[in-house]
Amino acid sequence: MAPPRRDTKGIVDARELFARVDFRRREPAEALRPYLEHYWLIDWDLTEPYASIVVPHPSVNLVFQRYTGTAPFGEVAGIDPRLFTKKLEHQGRVCGITFRAGGFRPFAPGRAVAEWTGRYVPLGEAFPDRAEAMAAAVGPVLGPDDEDARVAALDAFLLTLGPHGRGPEPDPQADLAMTLADRIRTDPTIRRVNDFAAAEGMSVRAMQRLFAEYVGVGPKWIILRRRIHEALEHAETQADVDWAALAADLGYADQAHLVRDFTATVGVPPTAYAPRADRR
Repeated sequence: MAPPRRDTKGIVDARELFARVDFRRREPAEALRPYLEHYWLIDWDLTEPYASIVVPHPSVNLVFQRYTGTAPFGEVAGIDPRLFTKKLEHQGRVCGITFRAGGFRPFAPGRAVAEWTGRYVPLGEAFPDRAEAMAAAVGPVLGPDDEDARVAALDAFLLTLGPHGRGPEPDPQADLAMTLADRIRTDPTIRRVNDFAAAEGMSVRAMQRLFAEYVGVGPKWIILRRRIHEALEHAETQADVDWAALAADLGYADQAHLVRDFTATVGVPPTAYAPRADRR
């Protein structure tokens, strides 16, 4: 498996965020890498509040969180189709697990992943038959100041999370869903679900069912989100973007379609967002 990615795709105003918090990505244990993208660790000590904004990826996250004035907790964060905003203030720590698109279902095979979409579910509610173990995991994950100890605690937690307490359940359909989702996310030539399904020897309906069961969003959603992430990264890193050319490269019929999708997702048109890169 590839090491944790270093790009900032999906993070709005990434440099501003990284100037305010200590953000790292770490690899999981080898046995977990087929199912996970990475762990992500954030610590902060702020003198004034800051709003972290993310355009979510098609990934379920399992997140352990500690904020000033509240008890530490963990939750399953389903794929959020909206813009995700989190207010950070005072001191805090978050240790997150990002599953590959399609990689969460082997750890929780009893429910279609689409049932988690748009939801934030406390660990004890998400895994009611193991509520005590879920509560017991929070301290070892969030407590240590040593980063390696936190990563080891995340490994230990996941390796006992599966339905029989022995880690993820092998599932060929999960493997297929991860493979297909990865192709959509990394291959810019995949632009239409009909064409992609046909190339994979599947009907559109069969692919949509697979994605509902194992990914949580449909293949069309992932295609559109890939385009927005690419456009957002261009806005983040380039002061002068040729939006018409980029729209064509991303598979849009014209610039207006890109502008509409970007505005609906990020909240501002790309030409209003791009000047942020000039301030850095």
